[in-house]
Amino acid sequence: MGIDPGTNILGFGVILADKRKAHYVDMGVVDLRRKKDHFEKLKAIFTEVGALIDRYAPHDLSIESPFYGKNVQVMLKLGRAQGMAIAAALSRNVPVFEYAPRKAKMAITGVGAASKEQVSLILQKTLDVEFNPRFLDATDALALAMCHFYQLTNPLSSESASTDWKSFIASNPGRIV
Repeated sequence: MGIDPGTNILGFGVILADKRKAHYVDMGVVDLRRKKDHFEKLKAIFTEVGALIDRYAPHDLSIESPFYGKNVQVMLKLGRAQGMAIAAALSRNVPVFEYAPRKAKMAITGVGAASKEQVSLILQKTLDVEFNPRFLDATDALALAMCHFYQLTNPLSSESASTDWKSFIASNPGRIV
């Protein structure tokens, strides 16, 4: 499951992954714009993310890591939103993994500065599904879930992995066709 935290719109994306392929399950947003009190928003984030975790029972939760912003107050609020989503996952013993926005975009499109629209289009083609999300925050969350899937299935990402092809082929004969 991927979460794109926000205090106005929080995106979520869910995939089902087997050893070689990810399959689209669901995505959407939690719209918090009607709540005026910041602490009410935080409570809603904890509750809603917890309900999503209870519904989909993810093995992992990937979340966007904080990034540099010019407005300190906005960064503080975003960090609190992220913290509530993380707390909801940890309270249910779901491991949490953080990914920078540029890393997620790079994993999906090959370009760290890709637009939200480019990410959405490539996700549709990759997952072989058409969606017209109301908010692109949902596709950002789906990108975080896919980024985590790619990280888990990357043969060069484990500590024991070799960085040369000869060792990879010797260690993974079943993956060579």
